[in-house]
Amino acid sequence: MGTLGEMSQTHPKETWLSLKQAAAQLNVHAATLRRWADSGEIPYMLTPGGHRRFAQSDIQRFAESHRVARHDVSLAEAWADRAMTRARQELPERSTAGWLAALDEPMRERHRALGRRLMGLTLQYVSADDGAHLLDEARLLGKDYGELSKMAGASLKDALQAALFFRDKLLEATLELSETAKVRPGDSARLVKRINVLLNAVQLAIAEVYAAGLPDATPPRKHRRA
Repeated sequence: MGTLGEMSQTHPKETWLSLKQAAAQLNVHAATLRRWADSGEIPYMLTPGGHRRFAQSDIQRFAESHRVARHDVSLAEAWADRAMTRARQELPERSTAGWLAALDEPMRERHRALGRRLMGLTLQYVSADDGAHLLDEARLLGKDYGELSKMAGASLKDALQAALFFRDKLLEATLELSETAKVRPGDSARLVKRINVLLNAVQLAIAEVYAAGLPDATPPRKHRRA
């Protein structure tokens, strides 16, 4: 790690990204990128004000080196394509009813951005051998979604219904794929299991955000003897 001024003189044509910009390019939460940087997985520089800056070339190399290249990637990508198609077909109808209809366009775009992050995260998780760090990312995403939903005035029921809609589309795509493509039963079962594990983490994080805003339970009153 060095200072941004030193590196700018050494590499004058390099493009430098903020933490938020670099995280968006990697499709991860800023906290995840910060953890990778702290562990030395991605190099970064500090501005005089103490802010992190990441070289565009380093972000690109990291993304390419972590791209999964195994036999099951094509299956995961085919599944993701079907799931996104299903969601796009049915989401416009849902978004015109209920509490979603009351959102202004900037708020809707924030919801759409979270949906894109969740889709990308799910694809990474179903393609990974382990993916424990992706569950941490899922919890952060669930927290972001819960906070956004509370800000929009949605009830916990509404927030979870939106998450359940997403889960339904993913599972329906898995069943559809197993019926129309040559997919081994074990592969379909693995997809379903990993989808459930990831989305459980998201939904629990949403519930925790809402629970954090509830007052503590009132202790039972003691009855005095007459």
